[in-house]
Amino acid sequence: MIRNPVLPGFHPDPSILRVGDDYYLATSTFEWYPGVRVHHSRDLVHWRPLGGLLGERRLLDLSGVPDSGGVWAPDLTYANGLFHLVYGVMDNYGHGFKDIANHLVTAPAIEGPWSDPVRLPGRGFDAALFHDDDGGSYLLNMVFDSRPGHGFAGIELQPLAAGGKPRLILENRSVTEGPHIYRVGGWYYLMVAEGGTGYEHRVSVLRSRSLDGPYEDDPAGPMLTSRHDPTLELQKAGHGCLVETQGGEWYLAHLAARPVTPRGRCVLGRESAIQRVEWEDGWPRVTGGVPAVEVPAPALPPHPWEPAAGYGWSTLRRPASPDWVRFDGDRITIEGGQSPYGLRAPSLVARPVTGGRCTLETTVTFEPGSVHQSAGIAAYYNSRTWYHLALTTGGLVLTGSDRGARTIHFTGHPTGHPTGHPTGGPATRLGLEFDGPVLRFSCDGTTIPVELDATTLSDEYADEIIDGQIRSFGFTGAFAGLWVQDLAGEGCRAVYHDTTYHAL
Repeated sequence: MIRNPVLPGFHPDPSILRVGDDYYLATSTFEWYPGVRVHHSRDLVHWRPLGGLLGERRLLDLSGVPDSGGVWAPDLTYANGLFHLVYGVMDNYGHGFKDIANHLVTAPAIEGPWSDPVRLPGRGFDAALFHDDDGGSYLLNMVFDSRPGHGFAGIELQPLAAGGKPRLILENRSVTEGPHIYRVGGWYYLMVAEGGTGYEHRVSVLRSRSLDGPYEDDPAGPMLTSRHDPTLELQKAGHGCLVETQGGEWYLAHLAARPVTPRGRCVLGRESAIQRVEWEDGWPRVTGGVPAVEVPAPALPPHPWEPAAGYGWSTLRRPASPDWVRFDGDRITIEGGQSPYGLRAPSLVARPVTGGRCTLETTVTFEPGSVHQSAGIAAYYNSRTWYHLALTTGGLVLTGSDRGARTIHFTGHPTGHPTGHPTGGPATRLGLEFDGPVLRFSCDGTTIPVELDATTLSDEYADEIIDGQIRSFGFTGAFAGLWVQDLAGEGCRAVYHDTTYHAL
């Protein structure tokens, strides 16, 4: 059986691809490096991380992108012996505008090397490629109209060949986005996401005998949605992508979320799941049109992987490079960076939270040289909402930021003894624990006597719309990680070792 979500935690907008016996699942990464994380499977049950495809500034520059900006909805395809990756980089999504640059890179293997990016039209986001049987390739994307009173404008198709003109093949119906086209049995099937990426989300399928349309809806309604049933474990089901197995079986990869309370906040963000697809009356359909937690696996030999080494660390807005972070076995050395609200060079090394109950622990050696320096661990959502337990010149300090408003929740050692070793004494063991809606921190094995609200580290809480204007979206889910700050740029570093993460 396939157990959903197959990729827990922050793994949204899945693009699934089969090349021979290998399956690849690419997901959005927004403001985090490496861009476009990819997982690999040979049975759709067991998935191993391959890391990110865009790990260098030549391919991706995230400096200064807003919270939940950056890489939106990548698309991974294969044609003519090359992997094709289309990705958009969102520099602004507020105030009625969508400043996005769409790019195409190719590679002979999933590991690369990837070509220099080719700029594609940026009339909208969720760009994807369709490779037709006649050898032609086409760019798909939703269209965004920034004129006052407008917005989502439908789905357009444009030949990639020189001189190809875009044409609208589907008008907007209800936040119509995330397009993919498949050619099966003489029909062109257009799959789109609709209803927005929240609790009204759904996958819709239309078809036409002509690539240009007109496209007609499946009379059975949406292919997949959770919107009518708040009791389903997998909510927000939408943004789908199809794949056919070697044996002719079909599956749908899609995003989903698991709120802490019914239709409440989703600390884990949007995750990736897989559903079995049956063809009925010429239409691809999921049983009941709702997402299942357990799904029959395809008739493929089981292919488990050896446990992955390391934790799949991500870095915020700048790629991991030796000038500020070094990985040496169990030892991670991090040079201090910007404040929590800086959008260019923060020094946060983190990983998505993947379970409702999980822990992160590490031992840190750090000698702060001034009040401008600190190092510790963090439970992080975005630059405005986070918790940070840090060693400072004043000892141990637990600080939180709630949509930009900072609060000191605790100072000193939980047992009352001196700690923090601000002058470089013995190393300090720091830990954090997500326990459903509650977040706790610890020092040297003792829990700090403060229970924090973990649900502020959620997609829903991060959404800020003021007087009808979008200030911030929440698309990423919670992270747990290692954070070093050097606000005056005076030069400081912290050494972390014996770092463990466990999802319970």
